[in-house]
Amino acid sequence: MINDGAGNPAHIAADLLSQAEHDELASSILITTDRSFGEKVAAEVERQLALLTRESIARASWDKFGAVIVAGSLEEAAAFSNRIAPEHLELAVSDPFGLLPLIEHAGAIFMGHWTPEAAGDYLAGPNHTLPTGGTARFFSPLSVDDFVKKSSIISFSEAGLKRLGDRIVQIAGLEGLEAHAQSVSIRLGGQA
Repeated sequence: MINDGAGNPAHIAADLLSQAEHDELASSILITTDRSFGEKVAAEVERQLALLTRESIARASWDKFGAVIVAGSLEEAAAFSNRIAPEHLELAVSDPFGLLPLIEHAGAIFMGHWTPEAAGDYLAGPNHTLPTGGTARFFSPLSVDDFVKKSSIISFSEAGLKRLGDRIVQIAGLEGLEAHAQSVSIRLGGQA
């Protein structure tokens, strides 16, 4: 979660704990630009932990993998978040749409103070099968595209192959695939 010191520390703490209660290996991280706000959130996490029926799980998660990190700027916070590539990322900032262009890697992004992660889990509508463990750097959430069979269609004209064919022959040669090279060079007037 990224925060700029705005919002209600109790809301932020509740959102962090909503991740921590999943299991003892869950990670709940707040990256804020306001140290005082981060301290309030940490105190609120401790207060709310005692109220949870899954306190032991959430506490183990928070103690082992929870953190409040103070960043020098929202740009620094976004860069750090991109390195983590979280499954869920809340932009609990005054201008979430202004910060959004800096986010490159996240499974699902929750915009603003009134969009807790639970809204995405239970009601908002997008799929909740998300890339975990930092894999948002190279995977997207599951979508209808994952169930659609696609084919690549390639078509060269004679002029097009004559214009680019030498490059194809060269690359095939670099790979040591003589028959690949021959399948193009024979069309360019070479001998089989």
